[in-house]
Amino acid sequence: MVSIRSQVIRYFSALYMKRVTPERDVHELRKGLESRTSILPPARRVSIRATVIDDIGCEWHVPEGCGDAPIILYLHGGAFVMGSPATHRRLVSHISREAGMRALVPDYRLAPEHRFPAALEDSLKMYRHLRSRQDDAKLVIGGDSAGGNLSAATLLALRDAGEELPVACFLMSPWLDMTAAGDSLQTRANLDPWFRPEHVASAAAKVFSEYDRRNPLVSPIFADAANLPPMLVHVGDHEILLSDSTRLVDNIRQAGGDVELRVWDGMWHVFQFFVGQMPESNRSIKEIGQFLRSKVDCPATQERTG
Repeated sequence: MVSIRSQVIRYFSALYMKRVTPERDVHELRKGLESRTSILPPARRVSIRATVIDDIGCEWHVPEGCGDAPIILYLHGGAFVMGSPATHRRLVSHISREAGMRALVPDYRLAPEHRFPAALEDSLKMYRHLRSRQDDAKLVIGGDSAGGNLSAATLLALRDAGEELPVACFLMSPWLDMTAAGDSLQTRANLDPWFRPEHVASAAAKVFSEYDRRNPLVSPIFADAANLPPMLVHVGDHEILLSDSTRLVDNIRQAGGDVELRVWDGMWHVFQFFVGQMPESNRSIKEIGQFLRSKVDCPATQERTG
């Protein structure tokens, strides 16, 4: 049974999200998201440091006592048109603390000013930078929504180039099918508190050409899923993008890969954003932290998410 806190947050967040549609001016959307999220405090005992790497602005998240810990390359969501390290500071800091790992969050280029493959190029640049300077460090990759897409696409591009892959990947409500062909766009249309099925194609058109949308690096659901690192996927049962996650997991399992799927009853798109405010978010972040620690041999953190 879902918590009372989640029911309250669902109601009020749905009222706000009614105003967040693909038809809105992208600059207004960015400003609104930044103003509502960048003021949220990060997790306790996690230091945040801004830096620039290869002309890309980034933020480091370093939990207390984890200055030499393995690294998470975190790719933020925002439909490829909005979002930044600042908007996701609270979420990433909690993941970083639960995992006992450092996290690097790049401010990758956004559409429509920078359409595909700009964001993927920036993600690959960040990963290769970390790999070249952290030869002995274990790297993982992960993200939410569009950042989940970008995480999967980065894995595919690295694999196809014959490069060393991260030791693990985690995805939260990944947006993986730009053709908007998933069954859940219909089966969850009356359950999703945030999005309508028609939003998906409209949002994709701002970033990708019609030709691009079946490219596996754009829609990883169409990719060969063989030889990927261990992966964890968390998704809400009430979101129209549910089948993006379930189809990816099915593809990986059919290819003999190692993947875990957690479908959260009554939850919506990237509900983890409300970490510290509702118990479902806290539990999801804790499970993600446990998964990452198991892959990089990090000790458990002493302080729980909250």
